[in-house]
Amino acid sequence: MIRIALVLILLINISFSLPVKTNFSNEKNRWQQHAAQTEIIRDEFGVPHIYGKTDADAVFGLLYAQCEDDFNRVEQNYILATGRLAEIEGEKALYSDLRAKIFMTQEEAIANYEKSPAWLKTLCIAFADGINYYLETHPEVKPQLIKRFEPWMPMYFSEGSIGGDIEKISLKKLADFYNQENSKKIKGNLSSSILTKDNEPRGSNGFAISGKLTESGKAMLLINPHTSFFFRGEVHVVSEEGLNAYGAVTWGQFFVYQGFNEKTGWMHTSSDVDIIDEFEESIVKNKDGLHYQYGKELLKVDSTLIQLSYKTNIGQSQKSFMAYRTHHGPITHASNQKWVATAMMWDPIKALEQSYLRTKNTNHQEFQKMMEIRTNSSNNTVYADADGNIAYYHGNFIPKRDVKFDYKLPVDGSNPETDWKGLHPLKDQIFLLNPENGWIQNCNSTPFTSAGKNSPKQENYPNYMSYTPENYRGIHAISLLRKATKLNIDKLIELAYDSYLPGAEELTKGLLKAYVNDPRGSLEAKKAIEILKKWDFRTSETSTAMTIIQFYLNSYNRSGKIPGGLNFMERINYINNIAPIKERLDLFETSLNKLKNDFGAVEIAWGEFNRYQRVNGDIYQEFNDSAPSIPIGMASGEWGALASFGTRFGKNTKRQYGTSGNSFVAVVEFGEKVKAKSMLAGGQSGNPKSAHFDDQMQRYANRQFKTVAYYREDVLKRAKSKYQPGK
Repeated sequence: MIRIALVLILLINISFSLPVKTNFSNEKNRWQQHAAQTEIIRDEFGVPHIYGKTDADAVFGLLYAQCEDDFNRVEQNYILATGRLAEIEGEKALYSDLRAKIFMTQEEAIANYEKSPAWLKTLCIAFADGINYYLETHPEVKPQLIKRFEPWMPMYFSEGSIGGDIEKISLKKLADFYNQENSKKIKGNLSSSILTKDNEPRGSNGFAISGKLTESGKAMLLINPHTSFFFRGEVHVVSEEGLNAYGAVTWGQFFVYQGFNEKTGWMHTSSDVDIIDEFEESIVKNKDGLHYQYGKELLKVDSTLIQLSYKTNIGQSQKSFMAYRTHHGPITHASNQKWVATAMMWDPIKALEQSYLRTKNTNHQEFQKMMEIRTNSSNNTVYADADGNIAYYHGNFIPKRDVKFDYKLPVDGSNPETDWKGLHPLKDQIFLLNPENGWIQNCNSTPFTSAGKNSPKQENYPNYMSYTPENYRGIHAISLLRKATKLNIDKLIELAYDSYLPGAEELTKGLLKAYVNDPRGSLEAKKAIEILKKWDFRTSETSTAMTIIQFYLNSYNRSGKIPGGLNFMERINYINNIAPIKERLDLFETSLNKLKNDFGAVEIAWGEFNRYQRVNGDIYQEFNDSAPSIPIGMASGEWGALASFGTRFGKNTKRQYGTSGNSFVAVVEFGEKVKAKSMLAGGQSGNPKSAHFDDQMQRYANRQFKTVAYYREDVLKRAKSKYQPGK
């Protein structure tokens, strides 16, 4: 392993924030003008409906309202994105900060902002103004770190997906490369994310339904992201310049990420398109410095001194790293005694443009033109509109590559043939428009089953455009959509919450077969087997079979018997068809002993074990069995549950508690007027003292959606407060 000595520089009382010239007089005048031209109306669920004269006014009000709801999360997202996490979390977060900085320094963020088109700069200024005005008018709010927000900050956080592509870069490998001794001292305790720490795969469901399958004859859209709870708020943002978007906004961003306007709707699901590649560089050191081989040439390795501050017991300390880059990208680790450069989409201006323009499109032609920007890197897009169109885009940013190389592995960076050859045009990407069957689904599953027999054909595309196999959610969705007819909003909600679990059926039948072949076991095992024999493979609060099969799977996962590198369907196949029968039945007994020890019996209702608890406004929740919680009938999307409820245990809990899955959910029907219903896990506010901290909690458990107030006359009928920012 290559070790690189740090450039040690004593840095005392130095701020690493570049000075930004600000005319506070003009700034405060701008705040007042924005505030005078902006109105916020809160409905009975606390959803902010922001009305601005201009788009900039609306952005100003949107950020102000977000700060009212959860300034903690707004700030935390920018602490992470701008590479300042170690200043509050200490040395363990240094490599998260280094990762952010090697892809874009503050100087580069400012430069990107300065060269942005005028309209985008105006929105970036309004973004900063909205937050800064909130802090000015709420002196009781004490930021952890960022006391002033700057208009260049959105350049770090421009695409909208959770964590962004950058989080795929291994912090362990980064630490080993840039400071191996320090990495060993930290012992792998590398802080990288504000996300919850469950094991639930992040993903989403998107369904687009054409008018031929709906009661109204109009197109419909299911917006069902499976995210960390409380990661996004529900907002409605309107201006007199054509903006009227409703949906989910990631805290601190000035665009609706998953949502709809009157004419179009868009839902993103996590993509498996290969958008990140690793290039092994052949480094040559000579009297002129560091170079790397590229064909017959030696090219100079770029280097940048990155200075980081981190929290200690006696205050802030500093550490410096010399970061390296080739034309492929930053050096992120070493492999096979070579430095490895990591290439990914990094075009923050265009990404921010695409993210915002998406919210103002009025038809598919405009939407497709927006997609031609091709910076939506980590997502697929399911689409529907008021003209009756439904569409699916599998990925968006897709580099062209020579298919003779295997880009799943690091490729030889010294060979120019391995370089990306620009981007695939939209017309060459995996795409569906108005399939004959009348429905499109993506559940983070293969695009080649997205519309049944009308799906794109795998042989027509290079393999790097889709690596994802089928999953249980995709199988479940297809089985329902094939039979769907005369759908309306309530029927589509019912379909999206269908309680059948194909993965649970498969694992249960495999266990029952094993038991028939070796019908031994305890009295508890016989009871449990009888319960499983009668199960309809549906999850509910009262199901005891669901609890039994979950404990069985948990025991297998803890046993270490399942080979590594398998997806969920492959793990179920291993348990059912490869694992010895004795192993299966022994682990089944182990799981029942655990269930009986924890709850006193094997006949335990799923809702007694599977719970929702919102303790406080902290980003990372510490769960407690003795604190109030409510039963939840949903289950993990791994089982094939369309309505996903990802969980984890607390430090000393016997119950599991929801942390991710169905969070913001909406069902939209287009027509002369758009109609929608929505759901938000918990509530709009992150403040435990707010009435909207948990006012949707029981509704979430009961699948009780609220009707969206989209048109102003409806908003006014449901208004609980109306005010201008600052008043």
